[in-house]
Amino acid sequence: MFSVVSAAAVIAVLGLASGMAQAQTYPIKPIRLVAPFSPGGSTDILARLVAQKLTEAWGQQVNVDNRAGGGSVIGTDIVAKSAPDGYALVMTSTSTATAPSLVRKLPYDTLRDLAPVIQLVSTPNALVVHPSLPVTSVRELIALARARPDQIAFGSGGNGTSTHLGGEILRLMANVRMTHVPFKGTAPSITSLLSGDVSWVFSAILPALPLIKAGRLRAIAVSGAKPTSALPGVPPVGETLAGFDTSPWTGVAVQGATPKDIITRLNQEIARGYAVPEVRERLLREGNDVVLNTPEQFDAFFRGEMDKWAKVIKAAGIALN
Repeated sequence: MFSVVSAAAVIAVLGLASGMAQAQTYPIKPIRLVAPFSPGGSTDILARLVAQKLTEAWGQQVNVDNRAGGGSVIGTDIVAKSAPDGYALVMTSTSTATAPSLVRKLPYDTLRDLAPVIQLVSTPNALVVHPSLPVTSVRELIALARARPDQIAFGSGGNGTSTHLGGEILRLMANVRMTHVPFKGTAPSITSLLSGDVSWVFSAILPALPLIKAGRLRAIAVSGAKPTSALPGVPPVGETLAGFDTSPWTGVAVQGATPKDIITRLNQEIARGYAVPEVRERLLREGNDVVLNTPEQFDAFFRGEMDKWAKVIKAAGIALN
């Protein structure tokens, strides 16, 4: 018995030492950061900032690899099936948490094959309405929807997107009947709103801001749990519907079996780069709330997001395939 226990102890110590040595030498080669969306979008911009800060800190090139498709599934699958050594990272988002409920045959197990590293930002959407719609608050929008069941249409960037799910959870929480009109991206939904074909949309703040300032759209709320400095004076939906918070978010993950020491090192270095005052100020100006939590905090948040959206998707009867 003694020899068996001793052998197990030696193996455990050797394994710990090996993991520590790996973390101390990491990284010794270039790192691949998969952004599962097209170049130029918000996820891509945040990914390039991560890559820049890690490259500067470690002297090893971090290359952004855009692999769009499948609502983030194609790019995420690459990292889920990669070696668990910290040399393949993936940008995660609300789409990562909703995919298990939206995609019938997901090619990976989200909780097993991905390990959260850090949540970078939460980016509240703006609830914007056409100026002709006689509402200036969420309460008035709900009252109008109750008076005109199925006659108020809201647009989104597509079925299963955060802008669609935000609209569905508002509809469910308010217990009203509104019609969803999906578009191929947020920009077409905004165009439709400007023409009056739909009555309101949840939109990213940055592209909507010039239209709001010009009076072509009216912002009546933001989708986060609190107000945002990007839209001063605009209240959160949660002031009317308690507990409402559907802000899209972005983070970083690695393959699920990656050693914890490497995850910790990635977390600390990314947080350091994003905490630089000019970086933080730029992110705030663009409508982001900077988060920078621990891997454990991000893991708990991510699991909560999966549970929350699974209930909404089931209640709304949404399915992509």
